[in-house]
Amino acid sequence: MQLHQVTRVHGSKNTGVAALDNVSLTCPPGTWTAVMGPSGSGKSTLLHCAAGLDQVTSGRVLLAGHDITAAPDNVLTAMRRRTIGFVFQTFNLISSLTAEQNVAFPAKLAGLRVSKRDVRAVLAVVGLADRATHRPKELSGGQQQRVAIARAMITRPAVLFADEPTGALDSASAKTVLALLRDMVRTAGQTILMVTHDPAVAASADTVIFLADGRVVDRLTGPTTHDVAERLAGLES
Repeated sequence: MQLHQVTRVHGSKNTGVAALDNVSLTCPPGTWTAVMGPSGSGKSTLLHCAAGLDQVTSGRVLLAGHDITAAPDNVLTAMRRRTIGFVFQTFNLISSLTAEQNVAFPAKLAGLRVSKRDVRAVLAVVGLADRATHRPKELSGGQQQRVAIARAMITRPAVLFADEPTGALDSASAKTVLALLRDMVRTAGQTILMVTHDPAVAASADTVIFLADGRVVDRLTGPTTHDVAERLAGLES
């Protein structure tokens, strides 16, 4: 996944506000990149542009080898269903469906045939093989987020986009989810782009990108919680 000199302006070109300003970013396959920055720095806009949810004002976005910068809506919709996985702070599970039905739902939307064996296998990967027939209200917050991750994995996405994936979880559940994401990168070669405000969460990634006023102003490779917190404090001061 690559962004080349991407600018995203909200409003008119003359009087609008640049949420992203000439941002370039490369997320190689099998790597985990975290995005941090003060409120209003452009984190969510970057995630949305990279995933094709927002159209860029200028620049190019390459996803899974495809230039999606000016792709029509039907192409973007197909890619979001087959090539991209999403995990959000809110789990967005369908309350009337079981865990396995929630996992299978996006594949059915994409017109993909997935067997119950495939669904159970993905639930086993996230440690919920014994919760397949449980509905969301019968699961803890951490378990619901793991169902959401399994749902994102079922289509074998090229890139998994995560927006504050541990924001609604207690510390123990957050550690479980982060360990799961790390294992997906290490053993399955999953590519992850994640937005977070938590230095401890960002430190789980391979690289941390820092935004300020819509621009990339710093980056850390092999981050520690202390180093991330220190860099972030410098941007917010």
